[in-house]
Amino acid sequence: MRNWDDMRVFLAVARFESLSAAGKQIALDPATIGRRIQRLEQGMGAVLFVKSPQGYQLTDAGLRLLEHASAAEQAFLAAADISRAGGDSLTGSIRIGAPDGCANFILPAVCGRIADENPGLEIQIVSLPRVFNLSKREADMAIAVSLPTSGRLSVQKIVDYQLHLAAKQTYLAGASRLETLADLKNHRVIGYIPDMIFDSELDYLTKIGIERPGLASNSVSVQFNAINAGLGLGIMHDFALPFAQNIQRVLTDQLSLNRSFYLIRHEDDRKMARFNRFAKRLVDLLREEVENLEAKLVKI
Repeated sequence: MRNWDDMRVFLAVARFESLSAAGKQIALDPATIGRRIQRLEQGMGAVLFVKSPQGYQLTDAGLRLLEHASAAEQAFLAAADISRAGGDSLTGSIRIGAPDGCANFILPAVCGRIADENPGLEIQIVSLPRVFNLSKREADMAIAVSLPTSGRLSVQKIVDYQLHLAAKQTYLAGASRLETLADLKNHRVIGYIPDMIFDSELDYLTKIGIERPGLASNSVSVQFNAINAGLGLGIMHDFALPFAQNIQRVLTDQLSLNRSFYLIRHEDDRKMARFNRFAKRLVDLLREEVENLEAKLVKI
């Protein structure tokens, strides 16, 4: 096998399927990465990638090398993990991927506490309205709202959470009556853009007969701000309501949703003590934060 730096370049291109995207990941310009891959192929006497309209795709030789390069990466990271284990505090960098409801309303407080406990640790929160690809190392671990169906991943349930219809009190005061779910047809409903729902667990509105909301966004925080501005009503996380002003839950006896957060990790990362310690603290504090925020709600 070539040296580790060659493998680092190879893995970046294999995961991101683009020289420019790989370059952003490992801080090298695309031209340099192209030359390094060409040199690696010449040294191995094999073509590792073919360029297609979709990007750089691995050949059979590239797929075989990927298995060995991934194993070398895990060995390298484990060795680095050992070198950091001299003290009690976590150090280095850990990136968490999460849906934006969790990323906006829960993770800042949780990660802030972990950062206070570990001054040498850099925590990165990536909020994207889609499923994270841990195999491509888009994140070290991810929080998801449903179980993954493929990949060498480990899954741990974190906590259940609740969602209800909610609206600004000023909106309700000036709107049509709202006594049953059938009355929603006379209201502006705020929710997800239907064709941008990336997980079936987020498809709340079709379950109550609303195919297209009157005001839609792929972002939970945008929906939250629209409801908080009194523009309509929508389904909100109970843990987000303490961050709003004069918003109340409605029709709680007719609609109450239960969902779960899961911590998703690459199976190989379970060998790393640093990630294990971080994951345990993350899960414990996420549970505590969700329970504390939901406990603040006044039952309506």
